[in-house]
Amino acid sequence: MPVDLYDTATFANGHPVAAYDALRSQSGLHWNPEPNGPGYWAVTRYEDVYVVDRDYKTYSSEPTIMIDDPHAKTQAATGEAKMMLMMDPPQHTRFRQLIRPQFTHAAAAEKIARLDDLARQIIDNVIDRGTCDFVADVAGEMPSYVIAELMGIPLEDGRKLYQLTETIHAAPESVAPGAGHQAVMEMFGYASTVIAEKRARPKDDLATRLLQAEFEGRGLTDQEFLLFFLLLIDAGGDTTRNLLSTGLYLLLQNPDQLRWLMGDLENRLPAAREELTRLSSPVIYMRRTATCDTELNGTKISRGQKVVMYFGAANRDPKKFDRPNDLDLQRAENDHLAFGTGPHACLGKHLARFEIDAVLLTVLRRMKNIELVGQPAWLPSTFISGPRSMPIRFRPA
Repeated sequence: MPVDLYDTATFANGHPVAAYDALRSQSGLHWNPEPNGPGYWAVTRYEDVYVVDRDYKTYSSEPTIMIDDPHAKTQAATGEAKMMLMMDPPQHTRFRQLIRPQFTHAAAAEKIARLDDLARQIIDNVIDRGTCDFVADVAGEMPSYVIAELMGIPLEDGRKLYQLTETIHAAPESVAPGAGHQAVMEMFGYASTVIAEKRARPKDDLATRLLQAEFEGRGLTDQEFLLFFLLLIDAGGDTTRNLLSTGLYLLLQNPDQLRWLMGDLENRLPAAREELTRLSSPVIYMRRTATCDTELNGTKISRGQKVVMYFGAANRDPKKFDRPNDLDLQRAENDHLAFGTGPHACLGKHLARFEIDAVLLTVLRRMKNIELVGQPAWLPSTFISGPRSMPIRFRPA
C-alpha cells in the first residue's frame, strides 16, 4: 500500500518504521499528497535532512514550519508578527539572541540541583500509589514546571498550558472542530495577562526580560511576545515530555538494555539518553519551502514547493546508523538529528537533556519493578510523536 505521511493513522502507534524504511529505499524523494493542498516532498534520508535543515537560503522556514499553511484567524490575531521558528537568518538569528543566554549549556547546568529537586517532588507525589499515568503524572510534570519557573508564572498554570499544547498538536479530526485554533487563542489570552502583570510588576524571569528587551532599537510588540510565549511553552514541554514517555516505553520493551543501564546508571545514562532520543525523535517533521528551483538527491524541486524533513526517518537511516531500528544504549556514534541542526537547532536541547537525566535517574532508582498496564495510547498527531497516556505500575514505596 502507498505510504501517506499526512494521514494521522500512519502514526497511530508511534513512528511508522516500516514506512520509513520503504521510503528511504526509493530513488529520489517521496511526493506526498494533501487532501486540501498541493502536496509536498517528504525527505527521509539522513544526508538529505541534514542538507535541507542547514541550507536556509534554498529551503526557507517562511511562511511556516507546518505542512498546512497558517490559519487565517491566527494570522489575524498576530498581524505582521511572526514566530521565530518561521523566520530565516538574519532575522531569526537576532530574535534567537534575545533568549539564547537563558538556554546555553552553562545556564542549563546551573539548574541541575533545582531539576533534581523537582524530580524528587514529582515522584514523591506518586510513589506510594504503586500506579500512575506516566505521561500525565511524571513526564508531563517536569517540563511544565521548568518552563513555568523560567517564565515566572505559577507552576499550576504551566500544567494547564501544557494541556493546551496537546490540543494544538492533535490532528484536527481527533478533536472538536476549531479546537486547535481555540487552544491557540486561549494561550494568547493567557499570555496577554502575563504582559500586563510583568509590565506592572517586573520580576527576574524570562517573560520580563523579553518585555524589556530592545530589538533593533525598539521593544517587542505585544503580538511578537504572544508568539514568543506560545513557542516557549510549546517547545519547552513537547520534546521533553514525549522523549521521557517514549524513552521509558523503549526501556521496558528492551529489558536486556534496561538491565545494562541499571548496572551503572549514573555513568551510563548520558549515552543511553542520546540513544533514547534518537529512537524517540519527538518532533516528527519540520517543513521548509523552496526559494528557487533546485535538486535534492536526484529529485527536481520547484520554487515554492513544500519540502518536509522527517527526523524519525533520518534517525533510522542504515547508511548512518548500524542496526538503526534497534535500541543500543552503548551506541558509540550517535550524531542524531532529533534536536535538528543548523540555524534552527533546538535552543533548549541542553536544558531538555538535564531534565531527562533528572527524571530518569529518579524514576529508575525509586520506582522498582516498573511494568506497563496495557499499551500506550499515542497522541493523534502527524507533528509530535509520543504517548498521550501510558499507565504503569510499580512497587509502592
